[in-house]
Formats: sequence, structure tokens, C-alpha cells
Amino acid sequence: MTTTFESGPGRLFIGGQWREAADGARTDVIDPSTGQVVTTVAEAGAADVDAAVRAAREAFDHGPWAGLSGRERGRVLHRVSELIRENADELAALESLDVGKPLSLCRPVDVLTAADEYEYCAALAQTLDGATRDTPLGAFAYTRRGPLGVVAAITPFNFPLILSSSKLAPALAAGNTVVHKPADETPLSALYMARLLQEAGVPDGVVNVVTGSGPVAGEALLRNPGIDKLAFTGSTAVGRHAASVAGEALKPVTMELGGNAAHVVFEDADLEKAVGAVIKGFVFNTGQFCMGGPRLLVARSVYSTLLNILADAVPGVPVGDPRAPETVVGPMAGERHLRKVEEYVELARKEGARVVCGGERLDLNGGYYYYKPTVLAGLPNDSRVIQEEIFGPVLTVQPFDTEDEAVELANSTPYGLASGIQTSDLTRAHRVADRLQAGIVWINDWAMLDPAVPFGGVKESGFGREYGPEALASYTKVKSVVVSLD
Repeated sequence: MTTTFESGPGRLFIGGQWREAADGARTDVIDPSTGQVVTTVAEAGAADVDAAVRAAREAFDHGPWAGLSGRERGRVLHRVSELIRENADELAALESLDVGKPLSLCRPVDVLTAADEYEYCAALAQTLDGATRDTPLGAFAYTRRGPLGVVAAITPFNFPLILSSSKLAPALAAGNTVVHKPADETPLSALYMARLLQEAGVPDGVVNVVTGSGPVAGEALLRNPGIDKLAFTGSTAVGRHAASVAGEALKPVTMELGGNAAHVVFEDADLEKAVGAVIKGFVFNTGQFCMGGPRLLVARSVYSTLLNILADAVPGVPVGDPRAPETVVGPMAGERHLRKVEEYVELARKEGARVVCGGERLDLNGGYYYYKPTVLAGLPNDSRVIQEEIFGPVLTVQPFDTEDEAVELANSTPYGLASGIQTSDLTRAHRVADRLQAGIVWINDWAMLDPAVPFGGVKESGFGREYGPEALASYTKVKSVVVSLD
């Protein structure tokens, strides 16, 4: 059943105006909890993307935004934060409808995190100053920081609101203009945010939103010569392609890519707290979380005990309708994501895994996109199921005998986005954290994130950082000025 999308126009937002795609194309938006079409949105083509980039360029070159002081831009971004909080119910409902997230988590996690990011960047905008440099040149030398220009922001399906805010907020704080292409599956909050940004006072053309497919709209945006920087979050495979295209044009990029984090539980860990963190680490957002913890490494002395606890606890995690208040795990975001999980679990069986719990679809609402949280044991470390990113509610469990072996196993995949440690020995915690190849390490919990704390990857998990002053710096360029005093 097709319904009207009341919370936004479902059209492209270019130069401060809502418009249909040049060829009139539209695409369906599916509710993953039911499989029903909830609305349609415009499907941008290359001509639409070009119009958006030209609008962003005009706004950067001739509009007021880049010329405002950081304090003035900060006031606008602070208003964006206020509007997000004022419209939290609508944004939470859209995010739940679009992605299948439990509504009870959308407001405190997705919506308020986005509000916090704009609030943090509003304050950070005032810190964009240069420095004087002492030299023996007989000159007065100083640096200035300025915006890069037009930023292409390409965001994924799993955290549409959070991962767009983590790009738009610092880019805008630095004085850039933006063309945002959200994931084709989950465009609704991006369109709603375009309205809030305009209401907050962001000038026309400073933020443009083009909805459409990756192969068409995304590729056109990547290759557009009017783009000055690419900020991308998505799979490693697509990120590798995007970075190569940007590299050909010598454009700076921020790449937040795939992950396959290890969660290490030592023998002295508080197992009750550890189990809670472990479960959160692999079922949060139905496992569609690049910083999730799908690989559990357990000291052999507590391996059987922890596996038994998980066998009892995981089947009790509430899975169901994302609008139900008790739901913790909703559906996968789409059929292709569900099929990928099914294929990996079937591969695990062929590779000799023992399915501790789960391992099958869950028949809810006609069977759409639900998968039982799954725990697998007995796989060798070179198994594809352990080495590759599954991106679903699947946990593999491996024992280890020594600290060195735990570190070696944790670092054994091509990824390096996040990792975690459970231990009561803080000396060990700091020692192991230093050795783990990851952009962020959590100790005695999982997914502790804040706009002040940078995150990003190493190895095939990407490069560059989002959040923190590091993110703001990545949207600026430094100019040195040297004045002769002779």
C-alpha cells in the first residue's frame, strides 16, 4: 500500500527549492518491518546532481555562509540542534519507519545524538583560528584556516540521521557548502533535515539533498568536477572505488568503512556486565553497525561458562515490531541484507560451526526481514564467517589462552574500526588497548560514543576521523601568510 509522505515533500532539495527529478523518476521507500511501500521519493539523475553541485558552488562562491564568522555560523547550527530536539518525535518515527529501528531507541540514540553533534559543532565553529609561527626569516608568519568549498556527503542506510549529521555539522561549521546523497533505501530523515536546516537559517544552496541510487546519483556526485571534498560512509568495497575516483582528481576524502570488531573477554572480567556489553555489541541496530562487536574472544578458563550464559540469554532478547515499546531488535533494513546474513550462517554450518542459538529467519509480520540473533562457536580463525563483515545479528565465539594470542586474533582481520576489552585489571586494559589495531577501543562496555570523541578506522576500515575537533579540521584548509619585516 502506498501512502503519502506527510513529513517531507519527497522531492530533491536544490538551491533552497524542492523539485522533482529532471526526468520525473521516483522510487519506492519500503517499511522493512512489513515490506509495504510507505511513500515514493524523487530519483535523481546526473543532471539533477549537477544542478545541486552548481547550487552549492554558487552558494559557496557568492553566498554569505563562508564569509560569516564562526560565531555567526555557530548560532545557526545551535538553532538546528534546537529544532532537532523540538521535532524529535517526528524524526524518530521517520527513522524507525525507514530503517526498521526500534522506536524506543530512535529518540534517545539516533535523534539526540544528531542534536548533540550540531550543538557540539556550533561551539567548535568558534575555534577555527590560525596561529603565529616563530621563524628566523625576519618576517611575521601566521596561518589561517578556511573552508574547502563544496563537500559531497554520501551516507549509508544503517544510521541515516547520525551519519549525515557527523558530516554536515562539521562541514557547515567550517563554512563549506554540501551536496548530500543519502542511501537510496533510507532517504526520509535527510529530506526532513533539509527542511529543519532551512528553517534554522542555513542559506539557500548551502545544503542540497539528492535522493537516488548509488550507481547513478552517487557515481555522478563522485565524478563531478565541482566537488572539493568527499565524505563517505559505507562498505569497504564501495569506499575503495569512491576513494580511487576522488584520488584521480586529487580530492581530499574521509572514509568510514566496514568493520569486524573483536570483543575480548579476559578471565578476570565481571561476566554479568560483560554479557550485557557483548549482547549489545552484536544485536544493536540488528547488527547493522559498522562498529558492532561480532567477534567474541574469550579466555579459555571462562569460555564454556560464557557460552552457556549466551545460550540462555540471547534467545530472550525481544525481537519484533519496531513500534512496540518492548522491542530491542527490529528487522533487517531490506531483503538483500537479510539474504546476506542467511548466506553467511549457511556457510558457517558448512565450515563446521555449532549454532548455539538462532540461525534462522523469524516469522513476523509475514516474515519480512527478521532474523533471530545468532551465536556460532567452533569456527577456525581463517573462516570467512570470522574474517569477513556479516553486518547482521550474528556473533562468533572463539577461545584464547594468552594475552598475546587474544591480541593476535583480534588484529587478524583486514578491518580496524572498533574493538573492546572486558577486564578488571586496568593495567592490562591500557596495555591491550594500545596493541589493538582499531580507531576506537572500549573498555568494560560497548558503543560509548560522543561528539567530542573522534572515531574512524585503520586498515580496510578507512581513514580520517569523524566527531571531535579532528572532524572539523578535516573540512578546512590551512593557508600560511609570511610578511617580510626587512
